[in-house]
Amino acid sequence: QVQLVESGGGLVQPGGSLRLSCAASGRIFTINTMGWYRQAPGKQRELVATITNVGATNHVDSVKGRFTISRDNAKNTVYLQMNSLEPEDTAVYYCYARITNSWRLIDDYWGQGTQVTVSS
Repeated sequence: QVQLVESGGGLVQPGGSLRLSCAASGRIFTINTMGWYRQAPGKQRELVATITNVGATNHVDSVKGRFTISRDNAKNTVYLQMNSLEPEDTAVYYCYARITNSWRLIDDYWGQGTQVTVSS
């Protein structure tokens, strides 16, 4: 089995920072693309950022210059550094990974979600 476990969410004031982490564990052969999505109340889940296994990144326009995705392949972990947070960033943030497991089967996995609330 494969699991993604997130940490790092919380309550922060506008202009503040948070760092999310997501660690993958289990019967992993290799991890391909990893990323972060978010879902605000009453809205659809949306992409925030992705990173390939060789470090190529993509950030959606609304977070460019404020959020940075990174990963540590040795730790099977992806991070999201969020700076200059705005109330509009309030959402549940979900970690995502496309993983080839030990049986060489490729599948998409999701974390359980972590709440980020930006409010004064």
